[in-house]
Amino acid sequence: MSSRSWLILAHAYLRVGELDALLDLHGTVDEVVGLPVSRLKDAGLADGKCDAIVSPDGRAIDAALRWLDHEAHRLVAWGEDDYPEVLTQIPGPPLLLYVNGDVDALHLPGIAIVGSRNPTDGGTRNAREFARHLAGRGFAVVSGMAQGIDTAAHQGALDAGGRTVAVLGTGIDRVYPARNRELAHAIAGAGALVSEYPLGAAPERRHFPERNRLIGGLCLGTLVVEAARRSGSLITARLAADQGREVFALPGSIHSPLSRGCHELIRQGAKLVETADDILAELGPLTEHMQQATGNEYSGLRKLLSHDPIGIDELEKRSGLTIDQLSSMLLILELHGEVESLSGGRYAVKEPLQA
Repeated sequence: MSSRSWLILAHAYLRVGELDALLDLHGTVDEVVGLPVSRLKDAGLADGKCDAIVSPDGRAIDAALRWLDHEAHRLVAWGEDDYPEVLTQIPGPPLLLYVNGDVDALHLPGIAIVGSRNPTDGGTRNAREFARHLAGRGFAVVSGMAQGIDTAAHQGALDAGGRTVAVLGTGIDRVYPARNRELAHAIAGAGALVSEYPLGAAPERRHFPERNRLIGGLCLGTLVVEAARRSGSLITARLAADQGREVFALPGSIHSPLSRGCHELIRQGAKLVETADDILAELGPLTEHMQQATGNEYSGLRKLLSHDPIGIDELEKRSGLTIDQLSSMLLILELHGEVESLSGGRYAVKEPLQA
């Protein structure tokens, strides 16, 4: 792909639907950015978007291209193989993702963990422990890197040596809040930082509800740990529900304001959970479409598994799949009760229950 062309379109805040209409007429993004204003207006684009495409901010585009010189920095554009399939299923999918870290982390089964920026000690502990357990089972823990529950969720995944993804409400070159600079570095090394906003974008108020749709959209389910009745976490949960994702909530004391948002979600149909295994039990059926989408790969993997334990490194050699692909597929097979994970990163076909 032409990174410059995609960046021009992203800086013009082009929507996916608008791009698809243009591509139907003109073929490639390089051809689109070469169109005159009159042709862009004929396609129905607003004047501001037309001007931004025809006369892009060259300094900002060049800065983004320099950012891409780093080996861990990537652009993932709409329609590419690396674009997360789950995001194609949500309203208003992002045109372009800026990624710092491992793009494969965006393709693992995800669980979002969100909640209050000012949680109780118990809420912080719960978020960290749920994240640690779920990351240890192969889920990518997704959150927004805000202080409080978000930070605890990311840290729990890191504690487990698992994968975690932070979706930012700023440009990917900015850390917000600034106190999470060290955490951001750790997340990029054990997963990915992701943003749909141009480099340098400030933490504007409107960015965070937009960011929240991606947190829920990247995941099979969203867990709310602690939240007041009016909070961004409830926005994330409701957006996730609108996207057809599962919503989970931890109950709390009836006397705590931070329990009221969770209790409201439960009244509205969110699943009440007390342990991470409650979440695993609910998400198993949701992974069926993932097996169907890559049926041949699953068939090949099943042939390599038996009642004799085999390590994931050996599976990597025999299957030709990456560790991330195997981790995702083995998790799904485990959720369906076909395999069991053993100590030392080994897997075996699960013994049937005795009658």
